Amino acid sequence: MPEENQAKAAANADAGSQGSSGPGGGPRGGPRPGGGPGGRGKFFRRKKVCKFCTEKIDAIPYRDVRLLQQFVAERGKIVPRRLTGVCTTHQRRLTRAIKQARNIALLPFATHH
Repeated sequence: MPEENQAKAAANADAGSQGSSGPGGGPRGGPRPGGGPGGRGKFFRRKKVCKFCTEKIDAIPYRDVRLLQQFVAERGKIVPRRLTGVCTTHQRRLTRAIKQARNIALLPFATHH
């Protein structure tokens, strides 16, 4: 009798550990769909290139609202350079131009609730 109970307990423990793993079979759900380090993903992320460097724009005009709005989020925040792909020097100039445009009311500081 005790041997049967031990066998059932071992079977239940094995079944429980299989159910807790994710669909990929790993302890945390297996490989990610986009791939990761060492994985072969379906999507290829291109290296972002600075828009201002490629178009040879040196000075960023604060009056060009259409250009500046591309780098301001919907809520009014300045989008970081890791998302836009702008280089460091142009991100600083862009930030200064956005702040100048905000101060003379060409761009809003924030959206209206």
